[in-house]
Amino acid sequence: MLPTRKEARDFARSSHGRRFARSDVGRGVAQLVSDFGHELPPLAPPPERVKDHDPFTVMVGKHGISGRATGWAPVPAPLAAYRMTSEQVGGVWPLIAGDGLPSTGAQMGIDYLSGGAFHVDPIGWTLSGIAGVTNPNMMFFGAPGRGKSGTVKMFCLRMMAYSYRTLILGDVKDEYEALCRALGVEPHAVGPGMFARINPLDYGPLTNDWSALPKAEVERRSAMVFSRWLQLIKGLVGSQHVTFDPTAERVVATAIRDLTHAAKNTGQLAEITIPQLWDKLKDPTDELVTECRYSSRQHLLDDTRAVRDALGALVKGHLAGLFDGPTTVNVDWRAPIQSLSLSRLDPLGDEAVGVALTCLNSWGRAMTQVAEPGDMRVIIRDECWKQMRLGTDAVKSLDADLRLSRRDGAIQVVIAHKPSDMLTVGDAGSQAVAIAKDLMHLCATKVLLGQDDQIGDELSGLLGLTPMAERIVTDWATAAKGRALWLIGSHVAKVQTVRTSIDVALTNTNDAITANPSEFELSWSEFSGTQG
Repeated sequence: MLPTRKEARDFARSSHGRRFARSDVGRGVAQLVSDFGHELPPLAPPPERVKDHDPFTVMVGKHGISGRATGWAPVPAPLAAYRMTSEQVGGVWPLIAGDGLPSTGAQMGIDYLSGGAFHVDPIGWTLSGIAGVTNPNMMFFGAPGRGKSGTVKMFCLRMMAYSYRTLILGDVKDEYEALCRALGVEPHAVGPGMFARINPLDYGPLTNDWSALPKAEVERRSAMVFSRWLQLIKGLVGSQHVTFDPTAERVVATAIRDLTHAAKNTGQLAEITIPQLWDKLKDPTDELVTECRYSSRQHLLDDTRAVRDALGALVKGHLAGLFDGPTTVNVDWRAPIQSLSLSRLDPLGDEAVGVALTCLNSWGRAMTQVAEPGDMRVIIRDECWKQMRLGTDAVKSLDADLRLSRRDGAIQVVIAHKPSDMLTVGDAGSQAVAIAKDLMHLCATKVLLGQDDQIGDELSGLLGLTPMAERIVTDWATAAKGRALWLIGSHVAKVQTVRTSIDVALTNTNDAITANPSEFELSWSEFSGTQG
């Protein structure tokens, strides 16, 4: 019989109970019940525990299993800790790559950062706003022998499969001659004693159906033509270190309008040349004197003496026999490529080449200013630093072409060896240098081929390259031709240009085609079919 609650309470208050509570042994419920003459029933035995099957029959210590070829090591491998930036993670885990560019346009090679094929589509990038690309212009930098010209020619060749035509405005070293002839086009050579003449004051297609155009369209096109001509005259006069002030600009603009009969509204514009403009300024008419607000003919002659002398020096010098008459070059604008060679001018010096590039720049803009829908072109500007060194106005002329590329539907490609080529166009801090720096930002795509460490520092300072990007230019890109760091807006690609055997034969700069040239002669239709 179990004790009642009162009996248990009385026992706990008794001296025996208090003494038992203070003992270190204590007692359980069974002993407590036993003190009152009762026994608790025994507990049922616990069920037998079944052990799970152990798949690991042998325990392996941290040193591995002792024995030959069992992976045993006397010292466990230490746990290494590394600290790195986000741009260095790709070197530790190289197989983790970001997204590449869309696979549209010319396939150029392999992008080692994304691990896929690399395609170039400047117009498509611009229209889609990919990676923040706002214009289709491209700028190539590369030391001689790094594959700069070969990469540019590969780009032109591959873009032809997408109906792009190439125009080389001044092939200074005849680098595109083999490519032109392989596509069935004979390059035009401009030089002393040559048949070819280029009139930089050519109208181009702007005057097509001039008499049938509405008055507003006539005024718009006239403004475009005269603005281009004034920019050309400014650049040529500036190349002779003569200031072309607003007064001289007014006189030249008035003389141009008189020579072309634009003020008479005859419905037709007369073709003029730079020697004719010079003669007009040497022998001004009374109407020219009055309209330019001079008190006398002698007053006009005295005030414009420097401009006349500058034009006279050019007409009798660098322009003579080259850019002083009507255009005699019959350009087939439907051909896949057209090239104007200036290699014959190289012995005359950089200034002569710069003047020629300035004239070709104006002429080329006239020829491509009004393009038909779908008439897309790649315009190559090689050795443009020779043109930019003529003065601030020559730099402005190139700057205007790059700014108008979106409207003209052309991909302007500027080629230089290094940034300092463009930054030596004037004194430090001058307007010409400031514009030259901006030219690099007018090219949304920049291609940096191999350079030495010093030039890499220049590129980093101008373009804000990260240390890893600079090492790609100065280390990885120098290991083989055609390797380059492509900066497309905010996107970075590490590209190796891939060329077939025919590509190598057509695009090599240093080596002539060793095989029979007929083996590489392709018609435009055959080329389009093989590349489509």
